[in-house]
Amino acid sequence: MCLAVPGKILSITGEDPLLKTGKISFAGVVKEVSLAYVPEAEIEQYVIVHVGFAIAIVDESEAQKTLDYLQQMQT
Repeated sequence: MCLAVPGKILSITGEDPLLKTGKISFAGVVKEVSLAYVPEAEIEQYVIVHVGFAIAIVDESEAQKTLDYLQQMQT
């Protein structure tokens, strides 16, 4: 089973859509992620990330619901 996790875009680097990357915060843990599949993504938006690639843009309320569910699973 694979898991995709929402994260918030903190910064974006690169001009070429296929090489664009972003620093993404996952509840405070920041990782560098490819934005090749969502080149239209912007800073402060939330994206769903799977194996180092942002695969979809999601709204903040949906992202927060998922993060809340993941937090509940830890307890």
